[in-house]
Amino acid sequence: MRILIDGRTIQDHFPGIGRYVYNLILALAPQVEGELWVLVDDRAHNTRYPLSDLARPAGVRLINTHVPVFHWREQTRLPALIRELQPDVVHFPYNVRPFRLGLPSLLTLYDAIPRRFPGYFGRLRRWQIEIIQRLAIHSSQAFVAISEATARDFQRYYGLASGRITVTPLASDPCFHPQDADAIAALRRRLHLPSSYILYLGSNKPHKNLPRLIVAYAQLRRQLADAPALVIAGHWDDRYPAARRLVTERHLGAFVQLLGPVSNDDLPLLYAGASLFVFPSLYEGFGLPVLEAMACGTPVACSRTSSLPEIAGDAAVLFDPTETGAITTAMLRLLQDEELRQDYGQRGISQAGRFCWSQTAAGTLACYHTLAGGAW
Repeated sequence: MRILIDGRTIQDHFPGIGRYVYNLILALAPQVEGELWVLVDDRAHNTRYPLSDLARPAGVRLINTHVPVFHWREQTRLPALIRELQPDVVHFPYNVRPFRLGLPSLLTLYDAIPRRFPGYFGRLRRWQIEIIQRLAIHSSQAFVAISEATARDFQRYYGLASGRITVTPLASDPCFHPQDADAIAALRRRLHLPSSYILYLGSNKPHKNLPRLIVAYAQLRRQLADAPALVIAGHWDDRYPAARRLVTERHLGAFVQLLGPVSNDDLPLLYAGASLFVFPSLYEGFGLPVLEAMACGTPVACSRTSSLPEIAGDAAVLFDPTETGAITTAMLRLLQDEELRQDYGQRGISQAGRFCWSQTAAGTLACYHTLAGGAW
């Protein structure tokens, strides 16, 4: 079988999707009997995922195309190139894809945030996203969803039959595991981190619920005078200033560190050095940071919404993210009980071990075979 995967999202602009596609290809390579072709764009800014590593396994061929994501040539040059290759099945891991292809294709479904939270988007942007999503669904014969919650949302909002969606959960990268204490100490010095800290990793988009986390942290400091600092890492979008404004209004500048994006090499150490990881998101298609923190042995407190209970199982303290007091209580519970923190740290390692990329690849490969066989 000849499989073609659109890997143009392996670039810095798509940190989460890029990680998914990169790890999926590496895990697929030893399982595929046949040829695995990957479309890449070596002009895209990519400091995270070395494309050369993808080309090493036997049977994998990288096909370089200078058709950027979001470019009009996705609907002209890209379909022509794909038809020339004549793959048995094409996998598009992003909904911006050629909409007139004429070949069996699989689409990855991540989340339905624009439908669940329409108020977070302007009318024109919401309309654009909806049109693109509907075109992608209409153009695809089968789907993989990254969680049961995502599968349910696409059944609900887009009328997809459950039989057309296969759930293939993600996994943490192998680099996420308990870290050496000296290496953690060196990271603290280099990034000027406090000796103990609560970590949040993610963007500041509205569904991430950062303003409530800031208020909850202010309450925590009133109840626990020696509470660790709060470190917020990840991409910061200046369109959403509410969390930063609350830090100032609540006089938390000395206790809240806005770290910004962190390199792949530093992420495992950042997780492992935290006293706890807190993730108050209102909605996640999967919630990979929760799994990454667990894999590093860091106790986790996270929301009990969308996919997060699937990911966390019984290995995290779950809370209602719409209740500020519940977020505070979850953090306080872990911080005040060292034995409980150690227990959840060990539970997290075990829970993260239940997710592996080889299983993700096996489920995806089964979809390829079914799709190539004309069952959809």
